[in-house]
Amino acid sequence: MQNTQTATTSGSKGTAVETKGFSPSSYGIDEHGLSNVGTAYWNLGSAELVEHAVRLGEGQLAANGALVAETGSRTGRSPNDKFLVKSTPSQELVNWGKINVPIERARFDKLRKDMIASLAGKHVYVQDCFAGADPDYRLPIRVITEYAWHSLFARTMFVRPPVGTTGNHVPDFTILGLPSFQADPVQHGTHSEAFVIIDFEQHMILLGGLHYAGEIKKSVFTIMNHLLPQRDVLPMHCSANVGSDGDTALFFGLSGTGKTTLSADPKRRLIGDDEHGWSPTGIFNFEGGCYAKCIKLSEETEPQIYRALKFGSVLENVIIDPVTRLPDYDDDSRTENTRAGYPLEYIDNIVTPSIGGHPKNVVFLTCDAFGVLPPISRLTEEQAMYHFLSGYTAKVAGTEAGITEPQATFSSLFGAPFFTQKPMTYARMLADRLKQHGARCWLVNTGWTGGPYGVGQRMSLPHTRVLLNAALGGALDNVEYTTGPVFGLKIPKSCPDVPAEVLVPQNTWNDKAAYQAKNKELAERFKENFKKFEGVPAEVLSAGPQ
Repeated sequence: MQNTQTATTSGSKGTAVETKGFSPSSYGIDEHGLSNVGTAYWNLGSAELVEHAVRLGEGQLAANGALVAETGSRTGRSPNDKFLVKSTPSQELVNWGKINVPIERARFDKLRKDMIASLAGKHVYVQDCFAGADPDYRLPIRVITEYAWHSLFARTMFVRPPVGTTGNHVPDFTILGLPSFQADPVQHGTHSEAFVIIDFEQHMILLGGLHYAGEIKKSVFTIMNHLLPQRDVLPMHCSANVGSDGDTALFFGLSGTGKTTLSADPKRRLIGDDEHGWSPTGIFNFEGGCYAKCIKLSEETEPQIYRALKFGSVLENVIIDPVTRLPDYDDDSRTENTRAGYPLEYIDNIVTPSIGGHPKNVVFLTCDAFGVLPPISRLTEEQAMYHFLSGYTAKVAGTEAGITEPQATFSSLFGAPFFTQKPMTYARMLADRLKQHGARCWLVNTGWTGGPYGVGQRMSLPHTRVLLNAALGGALDNVEYTTGPVFGLKIPKSCPDVPAEVLVPQNTWNDKAAYQAKNKELAERFKENFKKFEGVPAEVLSAGPQ
């Protein structure tokens, strides 16, 4: 095929592996102990990877050209199967506990050895790429997978080097992903057959027993979150875009709260939809692609995302018509967490490279299942730190194994499962940057109004977009505000093109007493959750619900 090389290569250890692909690195696959594989396909482009995936039965093409794959029983992340190897470099920094669970090195080494042994004579796909759009802070990575569609996903999601420049690529971290390999909890010390294990000493990530591609990107996000604070960079679980006058905005939130949807705004240019760093010089995207939920997707409500789903993109667990191959984005029979991965350049108005200035606005997105938080409110610096530490939202159906309907939860930093150090480490960094650059901070509820989940209705997406545009454009700077009960949030009394009664949550409830009760109930949950934080300044504590 054009631009494809075939050779038998020898690495520094003298082993030979048949290599097919473009620009294989001189840092060979045997450096990872994989000298037993049959063929290594290096840095294949999207077209070849799609051909491999279809030929091998890993997926099928939809009518829009996207590759459609299924992930089996695990249609979301598996947080209970994630481990960090307990080793000297990470020992002191890691906030060990329910999220960052330790595993012994001997278990990791045994698992790695068994995974490699299972590849004897088989083929693998290798992608050499980067995490981080800013050359000053990017991390060279390598993704080795057994599936062509996972290699396509990696090529889609990470920063791709220019064609023909990977010959000298030396990865700082390597991912070995074998979905077909199942762990033995007794031998390997895992909780189930599935596992996500990060070793900061050997710079290696092991993935197995699961097909959900999101674990590939989130494991890289985790290592960036661990390493970057030591370089004075705040890693963030947020999307980012830029306005016509160059103003950068950040959108924090867990999966399903609207990071991707709300940052993909035709009036603003997209930096990225999920993972960013805030360095001394500004904002930069960790990724080279987007990973959007696509349940209920339509061209009318989310035109940029809808049009990005074409050849070279990947659809996970989306139902397609067996005859026409048309995707049915409304069908949640397999999961509500249907996903789409696509390169950033598939979005029309993007920032290239994916770098922006210091943000003027920071938005916290919360999906409030209680239905008591306002659609938008402006936060003080102290309230911003309080809500950043709290990270209140609702886990949306399908984003994790076992979640079938929205559940109220608190996830520090709006992404606790991906952060290895103590929350206060990151919170202090955010507070310092907000103060230094004078950024305004907003809390936006994309959840329920008029009642809790099951009684009220989901916030209107068009209303949310109008409110955000007003906030980012300065239209809410000079309007009159009212202070809401209990949480003390400053709520605008008016906004062009949004009914005034929508802005104040208690006005949307028919049962005012029920609203007061739910408001108090949620406040108590905030207070109980906040007890776990140590060393919080008194002014931040007092910024919470009273």
